[in-house]
Amino acid sequence: MFSNRTTKTVLIALLVTGLLLGAYTAGIGTAWLLVHPAVESRSDDAIPQRSGEDSPRSAAERTGGGDADLSVFWEAWHLVEGNFYGDLPDTQHLAWGALRGALSTLNDPHTTFLEPEPRQREVESLSGRFGGIGAHVSKAEDGSIILDPMPGLPAEGAGVQKGDAVVKVDQAEITSEMTVEEVVGLIRGEVGTLVRLTLRRQNQAEPMVVEIERQEIPNPSVEARMLEAASGVGYVRIAIFSDRTGSELGQALKDLHDQGMTRLILDLRGNGGGLLNAAVEVGSEFLRDGVVAYQVEKGPRELTLEVKSGGRYTDGPMVVLVDGGTASASEIVAGALQDRRRAALVGQKTYGKGSVQSVFDLSDESSVHITSAQWLTPNRHQISGQGLTPDVEVAITEEDRNQGLDPQLQRGIEYLTMESRSDESP
Repeated sequence: MFSNRTTKTVLIALLVTGLLLGAYTAGIGTAWLLVHPAVESRSDDAIPQRSGEDSPRSAAERTGGGDADLSVFWEAWHLVEGNFYGDLPDTQHLAWGALRGALSTLNDPHTTFLEPEPRQREVESLSGRFGGIGAHVSKAEDGSIILDPMPGLPAEGAGVQKGDAVVKVDQAEITSEMTVEEVVGLIRGEVGTLVRLTLRRQNQAEPMVVEIERQEIPNPSVEARMLEAASGVGYVRIAIFSDRTGSELGQALKDLHDQGMTRLILDLRGNGGGLLNAAVEVGSEFLRDGVVAYQVEKGPRELTLEVKSGGRYTDGPMVVLVDGGTASASEIVAGALQDRRRAALVGQKTYGKGSVQSVFDLSDESSVHITSAQWLTPNRHQISGQGLTPDVEVAITEEDRNQGLDPQLQRGIEYLTMESRSDESP
């Protein structure tokens, strides 16, 4: 009969081995082609994976010779179990750690593993909507988690006021050590379900309890306005390429046209990525035809990502603002507009993230992201590791930010003004 320790070790071995093989065969869940830039904690670039992929390699090939090679891992872990002074992780966290370690041997920072909660946040960001209460969440200087309800959404309707501090979410106590992301994860949930918040209000002795039904909360990706300081110049900022971006941009361009826009600034600074389909839709709003990008896969195989007809702003003067946080899908759009001589890039060199990740959802709602292709601009410029060099380089300093100045935006306005004058010359 096996000892308890031996039984536990065997169970862990089966679990870890199964997850390792499952990550490679990727037979669970829906596959997405996704870009994951290593800039802060931004979202990624994805399209549904095509059918007809090559058959997976054998288990022996994938593990580099078979399960016998894992014996050293279990030899070491047995020693950890017998000698480590402290609490050991449960089998789930051990499996996740083993998977992260296995992926790290690929020496590719974009082939990654996400636990269930971060994966859910990623899905919500890319969908452009989530189940929530409609409130901004922030952390006060004393560590309290503070709510600020959005007009017309469930939190405001339930009586939540700006400055209310969250004491409990359902039965979970909120502590000063918790991050905003952790509390947001507790508050969000499936649309139609109830969340019970215990709140502390300033100048009120006793905490108050409110029950709020979660609703679908939109998460807009496009901001648009006319620039008051520049006649006829419209401004569009895209924060992320989500499911909503194409339709949001189309509506924004229509509204700006109705307001008299004759020139446009597209701001992609700090945009770390999003859905590939959305990037193609955005590029297609500004190009009449031709290529947005090429996708080069193993084989090698090449997929041409072509412009979709019907763009709303394909002729007028245009500038794209970029910086070191412009990555992935934003680099696809910026690179297409620069190569096709449709727009000038103003700002700083982009991040340089042009690889594609296939993302597979696993049975425990975690996911594995595996690099599977590279993108090239229409002129076949490699984005990965190189980025895009602006046509007009303009830095922005911390002093500029502190003073509310934006020299990159100002230089973009000047560029459009000079170009407009040049067009009017006899």
